[in-house]
Amino acid sequence: MPRTKILLDEKDMPRQWYNLAADLPSPPPPPLGPDGKPITPDMLAPVFPMNLIEQEVSTERWIDIPEEILEILTLWRPSPLYRARRLEQHLGTPARIYYKNEGVSPPGSHKPNTAIPQAWYNKQFGIERLTTETGAGQWGSALAFACALVGLECKVYMVRISFDQKPYRRLMMETWGATCIPSPSNETNAGRAILKEKPDTPGSLGIAISEAIEAAVSDPSGKTRYSLGSVLNHVMLHQTIIGLEAKKQLKKAGEKKVDVVIGCCGGGSNFAGLAFPFVADKIHGADIAIIPVEPTSCPTMTRAPYAYDHGDTARMTPLLPMHSLGHGFVPPPIHAGGLRYHGMSPLVSRVIVEGLAEPRAYNQLKCYEAAVLWARTEGFISAPETSHAIAATIDEAVKAKEEGKEKVIVFNWSGHGLMDLTGYDAFFHGKLVDFPLPEEELQKSIACMKGFPKPEMPRRKK
Repeated sequence: MPRTKILLDEKDMPRQWYNLAADLPSPPPPPLGPDGKPITPDMLAPVFPMNLIEQEVSTERWIDIPEEILEILTLWRPSPLYRARRLEQHLGTPARIYYKNEGVSPPGSHKPNTAIPQAWYNKQFGIERLTTETGAGQWGSALAFACALVGLECKVYMVRISFDQKPYRRLMMETWGATCIPSPSNETNAGRAILKEKPDTPGSLGIAISEAIEAAVSDPSGKTRYSLGSVLNHVMLHQTIIGLEAKKQLKKAGEKKVDVVIGCCGGGSNFAGLAFPFVADKIHGADIAIIPVEPTSCPTMTRAPYAYDHGDTARMTPLLPMHSLGHGFVPPPIHAGGLRYHGMSPLVSRVIVEGLAEPRAYNQLKCYEAAVLWARTEGFISAPETSHAIAATIDEAVKAKEEGKEKVIVFNWSGHGLMDLTGYDAFFHGKLVDFPLPEEELQKSIACMKGFPKPEMPRRKK
Protein backbone atom coordinates (compact mmCIF):
# COMPACT_ATOMS: atom_id res chain seq x y z
CA MET A 1 0.00 0.00 0.00
CA PRO A 2 1.47 3.41 -0.95
CA ARG A 3 2.30 5.63 2.01
CA THR A 4 0.08 8.68 2.60
CA LYS A 5 1.53 10.05 5.86
CA ILE A 6 5.22 10.46 6.65
CA LEU A 7 5.58 10.56 10.42
CA LEU A 8 8.43 11.45 12.77
CA ASP A 9 8.88 10.20 16.31
CA GLU A 10 8.90 12.78 19.11
CA LYS A 11 12.59 12.08 19.66
CA ASP A 12 13.21 13.29 16.08
CA MET A 13 11.70 16.74 16.68
CA PRO A 14 14.09 19.59 15.89
CA ARG A 15 15.90 20.78 19.02
CA GLN A 16 16.78 24.19 17.57
CA TRP A 17 14.99 26.91 15.61
CA TYR A 18 16.56 28.19 12.40
CA ASN A 19 17.26 31.94 12.08
CA LEU A 20 17.33 33.04 8.42
CA ALA A 21 18.81 36.42 9.40
CA ALA A 22 22.16 34.63 9.74
CA ASP A 23 22.20 33.62 6.07
CA LEU A 24 20.57 36.45 4.10
CA PRO A 25 22.86 37.81 1.36
CA SER A 26 22.59 41.27 2.90
CA PRO A 27 21.37 42.12 6.42
CA PRO A 28 17.84 43.53 6.78
CA PRO A 29 17.72 47.25 7.62
CA PRO A 30 17.03 47.92 11.32
CA PRO A 31 13.69 49.07 12.77
CA LEU A 32 13.69 52.82 13.38
CA GLY A 33 12.37 54.99 16.18
CA PRO A 34 10.38 58.24 15.83
CA ASP A 35 13.67 60.14 15.38
CA GLY A 36 14.62 58.00 12.38
CA LYS A 37 17.46 56.30 14.28
CA PRO A 38 17.74 52.53 14.84
CA ILE A 39 15.90 51.41 17.95
CA THR A 40 17.76 49.75 20.81
CA PRO A 41 16.56 46.58 22.58
CA ASP A 42 15.66 48.51 25.75
CA MET A 43 13.21 50.63 23.73
CA LEU A 44 11.14 47.46 23.14
CA ALA A 45 11.16 46.48 26.83
CA PRO A 46 7.73 47.99 27.72
CA VAL A 47 6.16 45.84 24.98
CA PHE A 48 8.09 42.54 24.98
CA PRO A 49 10.10 40.60 27.59
CA MET A 50 13.88 40.87 27.15
CA ASN A 51 14.33 37.15 26.47
CA LEU A 52 12.17 37.48 23.32
CA ILE A 53 13.80 40.79 22.38
CA GLU A 54 17.14 38.93 22.37
CA GLN A 55 15.69 36.50 19.82
CA GLU A 56 14.22 39.37 17.79
CA VAL A 57 17.64 40.99 17.25
CA SER A 58 19.71 37.79 17.11
CA THR A 59 21.86 36.90 14.11
CA GLU A 60 22.79 33.46 15.42
CA ARG A 61 21.90 30.72 12.94
CA TRP A 62 20.56 28.21 15.47
CA ILE A 63 18.71 28.93 18.72
CA ASP A 64 18.04 26.14 21.22
CA ILE A 65 14.44 25.22 22.01
CA PRO A 66 13.99 24.83 25.80
CA GLU A 67 12.94 21.37 26.93
CA GLU A 68 9.81 22.71 28.65
CA ILE A 69 8.63 24.18 25.33
CA LEU A 70 9.40 20.96 23.45
CA GLU A 71 7.39 19.01 26.01
CA ILE A 72 4.27 21.12 25.34
CA LEU A 73 4.81 21.01 21.57
CA THR A 74 4.68 17.20 21.66
CA LEU A 75 0.92 17.50 22.23
CA TRP A 76 0.73 17.69 18.42
CA ARG A 77 4.29 17.75 17.07
CA PRO A 78 5.92 16.48 14.99
CA SER A 79 3.03 17.22 12.64
CA PRO A 80 2.47 14.73 9.78
CA LEU A 81 3.62 15.34 6.22
CA TYR A 82 0.98 14.05 3.80
CA ARG A 83 1.24 13.00 0.16
CA ALA A 84 -1.77 14.45 -1.70
CA ARG A 85 -2.23 11.38 -3.91
CA ARG A 86 -5.94 11.88 -4.57
CA LEU A 87 -5.44 15.45 -5.78
CA GLU A 88 -2.53 14.28 -7.96
CA GLN A 89 -4.76 11.64 -9.54
CA HIS A 90 -7.61 14.11 -10.08
CA LEU A 91 -5.27 16.57 -11.83
CA GLY A 92 -3.45 13.86 -13.75
CA THR A 93 -0.17 15.49 -12.83
CA PRO A 94 3.26 13.84 -12.71
CA ALA A 95 4.09 16.14 -9.79
CA ARG A 96 4.34 14.70 -6.30
CA ILE A 97 2.43 17.00 -3.91
CA TYR A 98 3.24 17.00 -0.20
CA TYR A 99 1.67 19.10 2.53
CA LYS A 100 2.53 19.73 6.14
CA ASN A 101 -0.65 19.31 8.19
CA GLU A 102 -0.56 22.09 10.79
CA GLY A 103 -4.29 21.70 11.44
CA VAL A 104 -3.55 18.92 13.97
CA SER A 105 -2.72 21.36 16.80
CA PRO A 106 -5.43 21.82 19.48
CA PRO A 107 -6.43 25.27 18.12
CA GLY A 108 -6.28 23.90 14.57
CA SER A 109 -3.49 25.91 12.94
CA HIS A 110 0.26 26.60 12.86
CA LYS A 111 -0.10 29.49 15.30
CA PRO A 112 0.66 27.59 18.55
CA ASN A 113 4.20 26.95 17.29
CA THR A 114 5.01 30.50 18.41
CA ALA A 115 2.20 31.04 20.95
CA ILE A 116 3.66 28.40 23.28
CA PRO A 117 7.23 29.83 23.23
CA GLN A 118 5.98 33.41 23.61
CA ALA A 119 3.77 32.54 26.59
CA TRP A 120 6.57 30.46 28.16
CA TYR A 121 9.24 33.18 27.77
CA ASN A 122 6.87 35.82 29.19
CA LYS A 123 6.11 33.58 32.18
CA GLN A 124 9.85 33.08 32.79
CA PHE A 125 10.28 36.85 32.76
CA GLY A 126 7.67 37.30 35.50
CA ILE A 127 4.85 38.56 33.28
CA GLU A 128 1.29 37.74 34.42
CA ARG A 129 -0.91 38.67 31.43
CA LEU A 130 -0.64 39.07 27.68
CA THR A 131 -2.58 41.24 25.25
CA THR A 132 -2.81 40.60 21.53
CA GLU A 133 -4.81 41.15 18.36
CA THR A 134 -6.36 38.60 16.05
CA GLY A 135 -7.88 38.68 12.58
CA ALA A 136 -9.67 35.44 11.75
CA GLY A 137 -9.18 34.28 15.32
CA GLN A 138 -6.51 31.66 14.61
CA TRP A 139 -3.86 33.60 16.51
CA GLY A 140 -6.16 34.65 19.35
CA SER A 141 -7.22 31.03 19.82
CA ALA A 142 -3.59 29.88 19.80
CA LEU A 143 -2.46 32.44 22.39
CA ALA A 144 -5.50 31.71 24.60
CA PHE A 145 -4.57 28.02 24.44
CA ALA A 146 -0.90 28.74 25.21
CA CYS A 147 -1.71 31.04 28.15
CA ALA A 148 -4.02 28.38 29.61
CA LEU A 149 -1.24 25.78 29.52
CA VAL A 150 1.50 28.10 30.78
CA GLY A 151 -0.59 29.96 33.38
CA LEU A 152 -1.09 33.52 32.13
CA GLU A 153 -4.11 35.80 31.69
CA CYS A 154 -4.95 36.64 28.07
CA LYS A 155 -6.87 39.50 26.45
CA VAL A 156 -7.56 39.45 22.70
CA TYR A 157 -8.68 42.37 20.50
CA MET A 158 -10.41 40.75 17.51
CA VAL A 159 -10.98 42.62 14.23
CA ARG A 160 -14.68 43.49 14.29
CA ILE A 161 -15.61 41.96 10.92
CA SER A 162 -14.08 38.63 11.98
CA PHE A 163 -15.64 38.91 15.46
CA ASP A 164 -19.00 39.05 13.68
CA GLN A 165 -18.18 36.45 11.00
CA LYS A 166 -16.55 33.86 13.30
CA PRO A 167 -18.35 33.63 16.68
CA TYR A 168 -16.99 30.16 17.36
CA ARG A 169 -13.41 31.40 17.36
CA ARG A 170 -14.39 33.79 20.18
CA LEU A 171 -15.92 30.85 22.04
CA MET A 172 -12.71 28.86 21.61
CA MET A 173 -10.75 31.71 23.19
CA GLU A 174 -13.21 31.98 26.06
CA THR A 175 -13.09 28.20 26.59
CA TRP A 176 -9.33 28.54 27.13
CA GLY A 177 -9.96 31.39 29.60
CA ALA A 178 -9.21 34.44 27.47
CA THR A 179 -11.23 37.65 27.17
CA CYS A 180 -12.14 38.51 23.56
CA ILE A 181 -13.18 42.05 22.57
CA PRO A 182 -14.27 43.36 19.13
CA SER A 183 -11.86 45.98 17.78
CA PRO A 184 -12.04 48.92 17.56
CA SER A 185 -13.40 49.15 21.10
CA ASN A 186 -14.16 51.83 23.66
CA GLU A 187 -11.52 50.36 26.00
CA THR A 188 -8.53 52.22 24.53
CA ASN A 189 -7.73 55.72 23.30
CA ALA A 190 -6.83 54.27 19.90
CA GLY A 191 -10.15 52.43 19.64
CA ARG A 192 -12.24 55.40 20.75
CA ALA A 193 -10.51 57.68 18.21
CA ILE A 194 -11.24 55.28 15.34
CA LEU A 195 -14.89 54.80 16.40
CA LYS A 196 -15.40 58.55 16.61
CA GLU A 197 -14.11 58.95 13.05
CA LYS A 198 -15.70 55.80 11.55
CA PRO A 199 -18.34 54.28 13.85
CA ASP A 200 -19.25 51.55 11.35
CA THR A 201 -15.65 50.51 10.53
CA PRO A 202 -15.08 46.75 9.99
CA GLY A 203 -11.80 47.17 11.84
CA SER A 204 -8.32 46.07 10.79
CA LEU A 205 -5.35 44.23 12.23
CA GLY A 206 -3.49 47.55 12.38
CA ILE A 207 -6.21 49.01 14.66
CA ALA A 208 -6.37 45.89 16.83
CA ILE A 209 -2.57 45.93 17.26
CA SER A 210 -2.74 49.57 18.39
CA GLU A 211 -5.34 48.66 21.02
CA ALA A 212 -3.43 45.62 22.27
CA ILE A 213 -0.13 47.51 22.57
CA GLU A 214 -1.83 50.43 24.35
CA ALA A 215 -3.47 48.04 26.83
CA ALA A 216 -0.09 46.41 27.55
CA VAL A 217 2.06 49.52 28.00
CA SER A 218 -0.57 51.39 30.03
CA ASP A 219 -0.80 48.71 32.76
CA PRO A 220 0.53 50.47 35.89
CA SER A 221 1.63 47.16 37.43
CA GLY A 222 4.16 46.54 34.66
CA LYS A 223 3.09 42.87 34.59
CA THR A 224 1.46 42.97 31.13
CA ARG A 225 3.20 42.52 27.80
CA TYR A 226 2.08 42.37 24.20
CA SER A 227 2.29 39.30 21.98
CA LEU A 228 2.28 39.30 18.16
CA GLY A 229 1.34 36.26 16.09
CA SER A 230 3.20 37.12 12.90
CA VAL A 231 5.50 39.68 11.21
CA LEU A 232 8.33 39.87 13.78
CA ASN A 233 11.62 37.97 13.53
CA HIS A 234 11.16 35.86 16.66
CA VAL A 235 7.77 34.67 15.38
CA MET A 236 9.31 33.58 12.06
CA LEU A 237 12.04 31.85 14.08
CA HIS A 238 9.62 29.76 16.18
CA GLN A 239 7.69 28.67 13.09
CA THR A 240 10.75 27.18 11.35
CA ILE A 241 10.10 23.96 13.24
CA ILE A 242 7.61 23.26 10.40
CA GLY A 243 10.17 23.36 7.60
CA LEU A 244 12.86 21.61 9.65
CA GLU A 245 10.48 18.70 10.29
CA ALA A 246 9.38 18.68 6.64
CA LYS A 247 12.98 18.31 5.46
CA LYS A 248 13.44 15.21 7.63
CA GLN A 249 10.13 13.79 6.43
CA LEU A 250 10.87 14.37 2.75
CA LYS A 251 14.18 12.59 3.17
CA LYS A 252 12.32 9.73 4.87
CA ALA A 253 9.92 9.65 1.88
CA GLY A 254 12.90 9.18 -0.43
CA GLU A 255 12.80 12.64 -2.01
CA LYS A 256 16.23 14.00 -2.91
CA LYS A 257 15.14 17.38 -4.29
CA VAL A 258 12.29 19.83 -3.74
CA ASP A 259 11.24 21.95 -6.72
CA VAL A 260 8.48 24.20 -5.35
CA VAL A 261 7.66 25.45 -1.82
CA ILE A 262 4.36 27.29 -1.25
CA GLY A 263 2.61 29.01 1.65
CA CYS A 264 -0.15 31.58 2.05
CA CYS A 265 1.07 34.89 3.40
CA GLY A 266 -0.64 37.52 5.56
CA GLY A 267 2.05 38.65 7.99
CA GLY A 268 4.39 35.85 6.93
CA SER A 269 4.60 33.32 9.75
CA ASN A 270 3.21 30.12 8.24
CA PHE A 271 4.96 30.76 4.94
CA ALA A 272 8.25 31.48 6.71
CA GLY A 273 7.82 28.46 8.96
CA LEU A 274 7.82 26.08 6.02
CA ALA A 275 9.89 28.05 3.53
CA PHE A 276 12.83 29.58 5.44
CA PRO A 277 14.78 26.31 5.84
CA PHE A 278 14.38 25.85 2.06
CA VAL A 279 15.30 29.50 1.40
CA ALA A 280 18.60 28.68 3.13
CA ASP A 281 19.14 25.92 0.55
CA LYS A 282 18.31 28.36 -2.26
CA ILE A 283 20.81 30.89 -0.91
CA HIS A 284 23.44 28.15 -1.10
CA GLY A 285 22.64 27.27 -4.70
CA ALA A 286 19.59 24.99 -4.72
CA ASP A 287 17.16 25.45 -7.63
CA ILE A 288 13.85 25.90 -5.76
CA ALA A 289 10.83 28.08 -6.57
CA ILE A 290 9.66 29.72 -3.33
CA ILE A 291 6.09 31.05 -3.68
CA PRO A 292 4.29 33.13 -1.01
CA VAL A 293 0.60 33.69 -1.89
CA GLU A 294 -1.71 36.54 -0.87
CA PRO A 295 -5.21 37.87 -1.72
CA THR A 296 -5.63 40.38 -4.55
CA SER A 297 -7.59 42.51 -2.07
CA CYS A 298 -4.49 42.92 0.14
CA PRO A 299 -1.61 42.80 -2.37
CA THR A 300 1.16 43.61 0.08
CA MET A 301 3.93 41.63 -1.63
CA THR A 302 2.81 41.93 -5.25
CA ARG A 303 1.89 45.64 -5.48
CA ALA A 304 2.88 47.51 -2.30
CA PRO A 305 6.24 49.30 -2.03
CA TYR A 306 9.15 48.06 0.09
CA ALA A 307 9.27 50.90 2.59
CA TYR A 308 9.56 51.90 6.22
CA ASP A 309 6.13 51.90 7.87
CA HIS A 310 4.46 51.40 11.21
CA GLY A 311 3.02 48.01 12.06
CA ASP A 312 -0.17 49.53 13.47
CA THR A 313 -2.71 52.24 12.70
CA ALA A 314 -1.96 54.47 15.70
CA ARG A 315 1.79 54.43 14.92
CA MET A 316 2.78 52.95 18.27
CA THR A 317 5.24 50.46 16.77
CA PRO A 318 8.69 51.34 15.42
CA LEU A 319 9.11 51.89 11.70
CA LEU A 320 9.69 48.48 10.10
CA PRO A 321 11.36 47.85 6.72
CA MET A 322 8.68 45.89 4.91
CA HIS A 323 6.28 45.73 2.01
CA SER A 324 3.32 47.81 3.19
CA LEU A 325 -0.05 49.03 1.95
CA GLY A 326 0.13 51.83 4.51
CA HIS A 327 -0.58 51.68 8.25
CA GLY A 328 -4.02 53.24 7.75
CA PHE A 329 -5.14 50.56 5.29
CA VAL A 330 -8.57 49.07 6.03
CA PRO A 331 -8.99 45.94 3.90
CA PRO A 332 -12.12 44.72 2.14
CA PRO A 333 -14.14 42.20 4.23
CA ILE A 334 -12.89 39.02 2.54
CA HIS A 335 -13.22 35.80 4.55
CA ALA A 336 -9.46 35.13 4.71
CA GLY A 337 -9.18 37.31 7.82
CA GLY A 338 -5.66 36.14 8.57
CA LEU A 339 -4.42 37.58 5.25
CA ARG A 340 -5.82 41.09 5.71
CA TYR A 341 -2.76 42.76 7.30
CA HIS A 342 -1.30 45.90 5.70
CA GLY A 343 2.34 44.92 6.13
CA MET A 344 4.62 41.94 5.61
CA SER A 345 7.29 40.42 7.83
CA PRO A 346 10.59 42.32 7.39
CA LEU A 347 12.37 38.99 6.88
CA VAL A 348 9.86 37.80 4.27
CA SER A 349 10.03 41.22 2.60
CA ARG A 350 13.81 40.94 2.49
CA VAL A 351 13.60 37.48 0.96
CA ILE A 352 11.44 38.98 -1.81
CA VAL A 353 13.66 42.01 -2.55
CA GLU A 354 16.66 39.68 -2.58
CA GLY A 355 14.95 37.79 -5.41
CA LEU A 356 14.67 34.58 -3.36
CA ALA A 357 10.85 34.32 -3.53
CA GLU A 358 8.24 34.94 -6.22
CA PRO A 359 5.01 36.22 -4.63
CA ARG A 360 1.58 35.77 -6.21
CA ALA A 361 -1.90 37.15 -5.56
CA TYR A 362 -5.19 35.28 -6.07
CA ASN A 363 -8.86 36.27 -6.04
CA GLN A 364 -10.95 34.73 -3.27
CA LEU A 365 -13.36 32.90 -5.64
CA LYS A 366 -10.50 30.98 -7.23
CA CYS A 367 -9.23 30.11 -3.75
CA TYR A 368 -12.62 28.80 -2.61
CA GLU A 369 -12.86 26.73 -5.79
CA ALA A 370 -9.47 25.23 -4.93
CA ALA A 371 -10.52 24.60 -1.32
CA VAL A 372 -13.68 22.79 -2.41
CA LEU A 373 -11.73 20.63 -4.87
CA TRP A 374 -9.29 19.88 -2.06
CA ALA A 375 -12.10 18.85 0.29
CA ARG A 376 -13.60 16.60 -2.37
CA THR A 377 -10.29 14.88 -3.13
CA GLU A 378 -8.12 15.04 0.01
CA GLY A 379 -11.04 15.24 2.45
CA PHE A 380 -9.86 18.06 4.70
CA ILE A 381 -11.83 21.34 4.92
CA SER A 382 -9.30 24.16 4.72
CA ALA A 383 -9.15 27.58 6.34
CA PRO A 384 -9.83 30.37 3.79
CA GLU A 385 -6.24 31.53 4.27
CA THR A 386 -4.86 28.07 3.47
CA SER A 387 -6.94 27.92 0.28
CA HIS A 388 -4.59 30.47 -1.29
CA ALA A 389 -1.70 28.00 -0.95
CA ILE A 390 -3.87 25.22 -2.39
CA ALA A 391 -4.77 27.37 -5.42
CA ALA A 392 -1.08 28.01 -6.14
CA THR A 393 -0.25 24.33 -5.60
CA ILE A 394 -2.90 23.30 -8.14
CA ASP A 395 -1.51 25.81 -10.64
CA GLU A 396 2.01 24.45 -10.15
CA ALA A 397 0.81 20.84 -10.49
CA VAL A 398 -1.02 21.69 -13.73
CA LYS A 399 2.10 23.46 -14.99
CA ALA A 400 4.16 20.33 -14.23
CA LYS A 401 1.65 18.31 -16.26
CA GLU A 402 1.90 20.71 -19.20
CA GLU A 403 5.70 20.58 -19.03
CA GLY A 404 5.74 16.81 -18.48
CA LYS A 405 7.99 17.19 -15.46
CA GLU A 406 8.00 15.12 -12.24
CA LYS A 407 8.24 18.02 -9.82
CA VAL A 408 8.15 17.79 -6.03
CA ILE A 409 5.78 20.42 -4.62
CA VAL A 410 5.53 21.08 -0.88
CA PHE A 411 3.04 23.44 0.74
CA ASN A 412 1.91 24.34 4.23
CA TRP A 413 -1.66 23.29 5.04
CA SER A 414 -1.74 25.93 7.74
CA GLY A 415 -5.11 25.22 9.35
CA HIS A 416 -8.55 23.65 9.13
CA GLY A 417 -11.67 25.58 8.18
CA LEU A 418 -14.18 24.03 10.56
CA MET A 419 -14.69 27.44 12.21
CA ASP A 420 -14.93 29.17 8.83
CA LEU A 421 -17.93 27.42 7.29
CA THR A 422 -19.93 30.65 6.93
CA GLY A 423 -17.44 31.59 4.19
CA TYR A 424 -18.07 28.30 2.40
CA ASP A 425 -21.81 28.86 2.79
CA ALA A 426 -21.53 32.30 1.20
CA PHE A 427 -19.45 30.80 -1.63
CA PHE A 428 -21.96 28.01 -2.32
CA HIS A 429 -24.83 30.52 -2.45
CA GLY A 430 -23.07 32.92 -4.81
CA LYS A 431 -22.74 35.66 -2.21
CA LEU A 432 -18.96 36.08 -2.50
CA VAL A 433 -17.35 38.44 -4.99
CA ASP A 434 -13.74 39.23 -5.78
CA PHE A 435 -12.24 42.40 -4.27
CA PRO A 436 -9.06 43.23 -6.22
CA LEU A 437 -7.68 46.43 -4.70
CA PRO A 438 -8.22 49.39 -7.10
CA GLU A 439 -5.03 51.25 -8.01
CA GLU A 440 -6.58 54.53 -6.85
CA GLU A 441 -7.18 53.09 -3.37
CA LEU A 442 -3.67 51.64 -3.26
CA GLN A 443 -2.09 55.01 -4.05
CA LYS A 444 -4.31 56.73 -1.49
CA SER A 445 -3.39 54.15 1.14
CA ILE A 446 0.39 54.27 0.68
CA ALA A 447 0.39 58.10 0.78
CA CYS A 448 0.60 57.93 4.59
CA MET A 449 4.21 56.70 4.25
CA LYS A 450 5.31 59.81 2.36
CA GLY A 451 8.26 61.38 4.13
CA PHE A 452 9.25 58.19 5.96
CA PRO A 453 12.85 56.95 5.55
CA LYS A 454 13.54 54.49 2.72
CA PRO A 455 15.10 51.09 3.54
CA GLU A 456 18.38 50.25 1.88
CA MET A 457 17.95 47.88 -1.06
CA PRO A 458 20.24 44.87 -1.44
CA ARG A 459 23.28 45.28 -3.65
CA ARG A 460 22.89 43.03 -6.67
CA LYS A 461 25.87 40.94 -7.71
CA LYS A 462 27.26 41.94 -11.09
